[in-house]
Amino acid sequence: MGEKLFQRSTRGLKLTEAGERILPRYQRLVTELEDIIQNNRSAHKGSNGHLRIKAPTTVTTRYLGRLFCEFQAAHPGVSLEIAVVDRSVNPMDENFDLVIAAAPTSYANVVDIPLTPYQLVLCAAPDYLARKGRPLQPRDLVDHECLTSILLGQSWTFEGPRGPLTVEIHSKLHVNEATVLREATLLGIGVAVLPRFVVETDLKRGRLVSLLEEFPLRRLWLKALVPNVKLHKPLINDLVQFLQSHMQPIPPWERKPHFITNRES
Repeated sequence: MGEKLFQRSTRGLKLTEAGERILPRYQRLVTELEDIIQNNRSAHKGSNGHLRIKAPTTVTTRYLGRLFCEFQAAHPGVSLEIAVVDRSVNPMDENFDLVIAAAPTSYANVVDIPLTPYQLVLCAAPDYLARKGRPLQPRDLVDHECLTSILLGQSWTFEGPRGPLTVEIHSKLHVNEATVLREATLLGIGVAVLPRFVVETDLKRGRLVSLLEEFPLRRLWLKALVPNVKLHKPLINDLVQFLQSHMQPIPPWERKPHFITNRES
């Protein structure tokens, strides 16, 4: 190439600026070669292929896992590798064909494809509110015991009458999975932001109380993150369209029947 592409050291190996610039073109070439091989196999064996997917734990165990299985049942020649991981992942860095995420994070050379709205709710247990009082505005949260997750971290953004309002809160407990966060909230440990589908039954039965409803949390979407170089792959497009068709216009957690946990029953 006439340029230095890698910077080697005793600590590891990383791309130079030239390497970063050239990498997407090489990725496209490799993807095209893989497609030529795959299409030739498909011509003889029918629709097949392998997809490597990352998805968050709670929504996958309750809803997406079933959808992935239904997709594979409809495509017997397809093999799926599903990593259930609760952290932000760049599919380019870890060689995923598709990443499912609700976090607002975006990455270079990766397309965000919306699947369904991901509604959040600020809530606490009645006994916690009896001890600590009820916050009346987002800034009151700095004086409360707050429970956080990897989704929003310690920076919570609300929609107010004058626009977005971000509050930096102190975390009493930080976890990377919504079910654990729900348990801590039910025990009255503090105030938490949770997906509404996780706590809907708790809210209806009075085990949890919705807070600051006049200051809704920033709207998030559950989305599919697909590297640019893989957007043209028919199998990836088929899976994304399958997920969209089963998550729009009504999310699966708003339909009946829906999966519930033992604690909810």
